[in-house]
Order: sequence, then C-alpha cells, then structure tokens
Amino acid sequence: MTDTTPETYQDRLLHFTLPDRNARGRIVRLDHSVSTVLSAHDYPPAIKHLLAEALVLAAMLGSLTKGEGSQLTMQAQTESGIVSLLVCDFREGELRGYVQHDATRLSMLGANPSLKALFGKGYLAITFDLAATGQRYQGIVPLEGASLAEACEHYFAQSEQVPTLIRTGVRVSGDSCVAAGFLVQHLAEGEEGRERLHVRMDHPEWEHVAILVGSLKHDELIGTELSLEALIWRLFHEEREVRVNRGAALRRGCRCSVVHFEEVLARFPSEDRADMRDENGIIMVDCAFCSRLFPIQD
Repeated sequence: MTDTTPETYQDRLLHFTLPDRNARGRIVRLDHSVSTVLSAHDYPPAIKHLLAEALVLAAMLGSLTKGEGSQLTMQAQTESGIVSLLVCDFREGELRGYVQHDATRLSMLGANPSLKALFGKGYLAITFDLAATGQRYQGIVPLEGASLAEACEHYFAQSEQVPTLIRTGVRVSGDSCVAAGFLVQHLAEGEEGRERLHVRMDHPEWEHVAILVGSLKHDELIGTELSLEALIWRLFHEEREVRVNRGAALRRGCRCSVVHFEEVLARFPSEDRADMRDENGIIMVDCAFCSRLFPIQD
C-alpha cells in the first residue's frame, strides 16, 4: 500500500520513536504560527529570536504531556535582567507567549546578546498541568547555558533525570520568522540492581543516538527544502525501525475573552475593582499575549 500522507514542512509536530535505542523524540518547524505570535508586539530582533525559540521549546515539551486539555507552561524570570519575564504555553496545538523587557537597556547591547546578557541571574520554571488527573508538576532550574534549549536540557537532567538533547534554530527576517526544534530523550528500559538505566548519560544506546543527532545542521532544521520526515530519515536511516507519527497542527491561540476576564476580576475585592474603573465605570483589560483591549462592565 502506498502512503499518500503529505510530508510535513511547517506548523505541525512530528513524534518519533527508536524502539531498539529506547529513545523518543519530537521535531517541529514553526512558520505562520510563530510569526503571528510575534506580530502582537513590536519586538526588536533579539527579543523576537528569544520568544521564537521559547515557542519551539513549548511546543516540543508540551507534546510530551498526555491527555486532552493538558498544558505546558514555560516561564523565565529575573529581577534585574533586561528581560524581566518571558512566558509561553502550549495546549492542544495552541501556542501563545510574550516577553517583558527594558528596551533602553537592550538597545545598548549588540545585535546578538547572550542569554546571560538578557537575563542576568534568573530561573526557568517548567510546569505540566495534567487535565485528566488535575495534577500539576513543576520544576525550577537556574537559567544557565548559552540558550533556552540548554536550560531545558538542564531541567530534564535535574528535575526529570531523563537524558535529553535539544537543538533549535531561528531565522528572523523582518516580520516573518521560521523557528524549528529537535528533541530526543533516552527512556527507561528497566532496572539493573538499584541503578535506573535511563539516568546513565554514558549508556551505549544513548551515546549512539547523541552522535547521530550531533550531525544535524542548523540550516537543515530551519530550511524549507527538507520535510521533517526527511530529516528524521537522514539521521536514523540505518536504524532497524523508526516509528513516526504526526502530532498536533500548531497555531497561535489566545484564550482571552470578556467572560474570562469577568471571572478573573470577580476574584478581586469590590474596593479594588472600584479603583480599576474609569469615569464611565469600565475596567479596561489589556491582554499581554495578543495585545488586545477588553472593556469590562463591572
């Protein structure tokens, strides 16, 4: 039987597993979805690059959750950095995110500021909200490394004890942006004595996978010539079995609405809501994610 499923180039996740290597992965390339998120604010190039990488990471990490309605939230924060807050989340294929930054201080840096220059001493919090059980899992790690991808690798090593490799690429050109990512993890294969095999960074299976992933080039990841399926095949074509499944289609999603903000405002004391009203008795709510104003009649 001939497989007539169209190949994937952008705005959809691909899931893959390497059964013989006890490994699983995600690959994604964002195009229209990331450009739409970035268009909500007039971000300078360095902030566009930062948020685009964060959205790629949110999509890949969020797709690791199971169950309809589950959500991944990633937040990077510092008290004295040029970037004071970066937040993005992923739920059922919907991505959203925004960045708060000091434009004046940012303008004093060069064209490609480092993660440390942007955040200073900060932390990265990754939260998984599981809809089916109502449980929430959160890990917090120092915001260290050359990129957000490296900080996420540290999260998995410290909080989850799962060997993880992440590669990202971003290309910003005016109002358009292409951002892509590749994630692969070594899964548990069982127990040997008291040692959990999946925490061994020197496991032969994991070393083999890491070497193959190391050959992935930045231009291949963000380029439009190769499909995501073709990239997986190029990396793992010598494996006995590679299983590939299409994941969620990706889009910008903002869950802001008048009803939502009415519910949020109802939690505030009446005297606080009174202070928020303008001369016409309206509370104007600004959604940071989509940059829209919502007039709320309290």
